[in-house]
Amino acid sequence: MATNPPSSPNTPVYRRLARRIQERIDAGTYPAGARLPSEPELSAEFGVNRLTVRQAVAELERAAVVEIRRGVGTFVRPPAVRVSIAVDPRSQRFDLGSVHTALPGPDDEAGPDDEAGDGEAGDGEFVVAAPPVTGSAQDVEAARQLGRAPEELSRVDSVIRLGGRARAASSYWVPFGPLPAELLRPGRPGNLVLDLARAAGVELEYDWRAFGAVGADLADAELLGVPPGTALLVREGVSCTPDGTPALYVRRRIDGSSARFVLHFRDR
Repeated sequence: MATNPPSSPNTPVYRRLARRIQERIDAGTYPAGARLPSEPELSAEFGVNRLTVRQAVAELERAAVVEIRRGVGTFVRPPAVRVSIAVDPRSQRFDLGSVHTALPGPDDEAGPDDEAGDGEAGDGEFVVAAPPVTGSAQDVEAARQLGRAPEELSRVDSVIRLGGRARAASSYWVPFGPLPAELLRPGRPGNLVLDLARAAGVELEYDWRAFGAVGADLADAELLGVPPGTALLVREGVSCTPDGTPALYVRRRIDGSSARFVLHFRDR
């Protein structure tokens, strides 16, 4: 249950009202999926005008606590499903595709040998598109990391679905092409890391991985079903061949409300 700090005398009325509604949600008075009382009902109960109620509800919507359905009402969002992304620095030398080795379903803590967790039907990684490499900022960064010119690269985008919804969007760049048409078919399921390695006839190993965060742009917001600006965890890095030649650059954006990275340093 969230604990709200006490409001100061300078806290706007609408924000104090938002906190009171949040406290009711946390206490289960308004459970997940429940419809909040209407603006007139909340206005009468709390002794504020309807504009204040509207501002309070908008504040809760920005915090992803409620969902406003125009013409229907305002509903409490279900709590976010937490997906642990296990990264074991001792054992993940070989790049087998972290979709299948480190992203369990919401009810399963999958290990390295559990490819997709229990999850739900339709979970996994699916090709979205194979956009041309046009020299965008991301294309230029991929080319820099792979030590190639942008026109030498091929790109594939995918979405990762877990627990019945999109959890991550991934973009892969490789320094070879053209890629097989079947591999690029939109909606095709698979493990793109392994599929790209097979297409190139190489074995991939981790070179480096980095973690950061960005706000969802319009494309990622639509792909992941989140509002623009939603915090996304970013996992990017290069995989190389056994002789150290960079062979794949990946940039994965993960819904920050439903995932966390876990590093294991001791045997379990």
